[in-house]
Amino acid sequence: MPFEHEWTVRFADTDPFRIAHYPDIVVAIHDVADRFMESIGFPFWELSGEHGYGLPIVEFHVEFERPVRAGDAVRIELTPSLGDRSARFDYAAYAPDGELAFTAYEQRACVPVDGDRAMALPDDLREAMAPHAEG
Repeated sequence: MPFEHEWTVRFADTDPFRIAHYPDIVVAIHDVADRFMESIGFPFWELSGEHGYGLPIVEFHVEFERPVRAGDAVRIELTPSLGDRSARFDYAAYAPDGELAFTAYEQRACVPVDGDRAMALPDDLREAMAPHAEG
């Protein structure tokens, strides 16, 4: 089951036509990732200090299907796919009428704090993400 969060598009997130700017959509996507990691007990701000690794983004992609506007409550779903040394976060965002507004993904490598190569995704993190993962 995907993790869900609702993003309300603010006027500050939009252009003169009240359409959300793409950088603000990227920020909303990152906010969903933050909230997801916090909800499973692995907030990003604790990973490096308490667990000794991080999940830096190594690839990011967004596809826009239709605009979202100031005042829209956009439902954003996050579904992780778990690899051996990485996790991919897939996003689907729905406008208030239920139509798909945009999709995105982040590929995140699992990297130790003192390293420069990916390490195995820890079992406890894998188990925490599993209820939301595809499959």
